[in-house]
Amino acid sequence: MRHAQHTLRAKTTIKGVGLHTGKTIRMDLIPAEAGEGIVFVRSDIRKGDNVIPALWDHVIDTQLCTVIGNDNGAQVGTIEHLMSALRGCGIDNLRIEIDGPEVPILDGSAMPFVERFDEVGTLEQDAPRRSIRVLKEVSVEHDGKRVTLMPSEESEFSGEINFDHDDIGRQTFSTRLINGNFKHDIAQARTFGFLHEVEYMRSRGLALGGSMDNAIVLSPEAVMNPEGLRYNDEFIRHKLLDAIGDLYLAGGVILGAYDGVKAGHMMNNKILHALFADPSNWEYAEDISHVPVSATQAASESVFA
Repeated sequence: MRHAQHTLRAKTTIKGVGLHTGKTIRMDLIPAEAGEGIVFVRSDIRKGDNVIPALWDHVIDTQLCTVIGNDNGAQVGTIEHLMSALRGCGIDNLRIEIDGPEVPILDGSAMPFVERFDEVGTLEQDAPRRSIRVLKEVSVEHDGKRVTLMPSEESEFSGEINFDHDDIGRQTFSTRLINGNFKHDIAQARTFGFLHEVEYMRSRGLALGGSMDNAIVLSPEAVMNPEGLRYNDEFIRHKLLDAIGDLYLAGGVILGAYDGVKAGHMMNNKILHALFADPSNWEYAEDISHVPVSATQAASESVFA
């Protein structure tokens, strides 16, 4: 089946606090031409290159969030929730002009982005969607964590986590990105962190914008947020939200099955490096095999997972 590329129907602006800087950030989301992909532009950087393609080989840090950068030193962090919403809503091309070093955290999930995209609407473009088909199993392991990509004709995401906390424990979840499943199954799941980690990070000048308005915060005994959880298994759903965003840095839709065990941003980037390291691991989907996109263009975990 031929799937067309999409962009937003009109420009829209989102403002919010950065999770780590605590500063107010403005993002202008601007429709882009077919084939341009997702590109961030640091509008506050006046000298040198301020353009950063949202691609796996531009990832420069994965410790607390996914950060992309360019050779000029321009960088943008905490991009995973926005990237996840773009993938979940089928947006292929967008220019994101941002006046600070991180995407606003908003409520800690992807839903505010999804709701804005729904308000603005999307525009179908006269070009086939870039899809990357996984041809054989690829897996990476590190320190008890594992991510595997397997062949599938759909985009499937499965995961497992296991935390020594009564409100988390062992959780598993699986979803397919079809028929609006992202919006119903994944988009509302918020990032989470443990109180002692939050306190430690703030002592180091990090997580300055973090609060129970934009994250699930856990004490040793319980979830501290007065409203409780949005899903009983919100923690694993958020881990898959992150994975969907991180894998959209492939430079196109991945047709394959993702399975992550205790995975995070680092492992998600490692699996893309492993996938593209061997040309026999993947191919462009049949309907876009003529589109000239290169493999590069194709494409410690802690608090605030």
